[in-house]
Amino acid sequence: MNLKPRFLILTTMLILVASAAAWLAFERIAAGIVEQWAMRLAQTQVRYDASRLLRPLAREIALARQMASSPLLRKWAEDPDDPGLAREAVVEMESFRANFQDGSYFVALRATGAYYFNNAANEFDGRLLRAHLSPERPADRWFFEIMAQGREFRLDVNSDRLGVARLWIDVPVRDGDRILGVVGTGLNLDTFIRDVVDAAQPGVRTLFVDAGGAIQLDRDPQLMNLDSAPSVESARKTLDQLLDATSDQAALHQLMATVKAAPGAVASRVVRVGGQPNLAGVAYLPELGWFEITLLDLDALIPLHGFASLGTIFALALLVSLGVFNLVLNGMVLRPLAALEAAMRKVQQGDFGATALPRQGGEIGRLMTHFTRMADAIRSHTQHLEDKVQARTEALHLLARIDALTELYNRRGMSELIEHEIDRATRHGDSPGLLWLDIDFFKQVNDRFGHAEGDRILTGVAALLRANIRPYDNAGRWGGDEFLVLVPESTPDSLANTGERIRSAIAQHLALPSGEAVTASIGAYLASPGESLDVILYKADQALYAAKNAGRNCMRCHGDASTIALPGQ
Repeated sequence: MNLKPRFLILTTMLILVASAAAWLAFERIAAGIVEQWAMRLAQTQVRYDASRLLRPLAREIALARQMASSPLLRKWAEDPDDPGLAREAVVEMESFRANFQDGSYFVALRATGAYYFNNAANEFDGRLLRAHLSPERPADRWFFEIMAQGREFRLDVNSDRLGVARLWIDVPVRDGDRILGVVGTGLNLDTFIRDVVDAAQPGVRTLFVDAGGAIQLDRDPQLMNLDSAPSVESARKTLDQLLDATSDQAALHQLMATVKAAPGAVASRVVRVGGQPNLAGVAYLPELGWFEITLLDLDALIPLHGFASLGTIFALALLVSLGVFNLVLNGMVLRPLAALEAAMRKVQQGDFGATALPRQGGEIGRLMTHFTRMADAIRSHTQHLEDKVQARTEALHLLARIDALTELYNRRGMSELIEHEIDRATRHGDSPGLLWLDIDFFKQVNDRFGHAEGDRILTGVAALLRANIRPYDNAGRWGGDEFLVLVPESTPDSLANTGERIRSAIAQHLALPSGEAVTASIGAYLASPGESLDVILYKADQALYAAKNAGRNCMRCHGDASTIALPGQ
């Protein structure tokens, strides 16, 4: 056999061997890239799904907590047989109903076992007492469990007394360490699952389980525990029933223990569900005491057979390279492949900025181009996902401190501002001022003209507050029709002038459809350095009640018998 055929055969064999080695290396690197991308996707998806769950629940939980902290409801819970307190409590409960998303609420009293309920249609007006709870009745077991557990709040998936499946938010009414009862609201479970849990993303499934693995929320209602604590343990529908292997079950429970011990962490592992490989992302939601499990179907999200086109290009490159001498082969194939492999390793290690490759023609050049574009696409997508997570995190942080209707600070945000100002004033010896504003006869506005008109009045008051305070003053909606204005570095005259300017602006610029002017009562208090938040709020509240007792549409300063009123009052 001539040297040329031998050389060609040897070259072909060497090319085939080298090509096979390079292809195996590419497969491993590609698999590593895919695995890293899937891990990042799982972490991003878990955090995104958690924010989608917490966003609608945060407001409802805050409202339920506000209802549970109502002094009137606590007083009534201690003396439920007082008819006067009962009538006032009904008014208080109904004032919360319109603010809940579902338009419904419930109140259960420990002293008598009485269970009060009303829905968005006001179906039970005049007959809010729906039942008396008993520890002997299985359907009432939730109430007595909450009494025993003493948790801050609890989410409970269960059916109401009309047979409608709901996601209940249960908040204990407390007097110190004593639990006087439970209040809360319920969200329609079908609507909640459709809007939050079932995101209709191909290859992505999100479910939420409790500490024991019992499924609380899933896109398939048949897999959910409509009683969060069934009397028969075998009746519990758990996460383990979805997994094919017991080893995966044990591993997933271990991941749950890991993320619970490290708040904010996300852990992942490949498990098999229905015979298919799924990447399971696990996160713990301490706000709810639940775990979020996001299952990513790898075959649906990242079909590896898509790399077959790269193999075709690579085979064509081999056929063209058979007639090239060793020097050309080394210069045009081996060195470019070595550079490509090095770039792949850097991408595998997360170094997306080091993918520059030498200019090269032919099939190897196209392979390098495809790889560079793929690396750029992965880098761009990763950055995009990180930016979205950051944006949603910041939006959630802002949402927790801003009132959705008026776009002023809410109770939490205002409390933080006042605490910050107290610390600053204590250091500098300043006297911060606080104005507590209450819209006069606001309930009558809602009763006569509807809640839409009430919302217009609230947003109008918010706009007038912004227009009549200094740039460094802060206004917030404390709750219902009450607003607070924080006036840093204040004096008695400047505080009184600010309060009168706000009162006068409301009376002049806001009116009801009937033509009647909207008025407000204002209590003012000039704090001394070092006074606590509770003391400042208490004294401003005293001044507000003095303004109401003086006939409303006026301002009272704490400790000052004088009043600032409209001309003629």
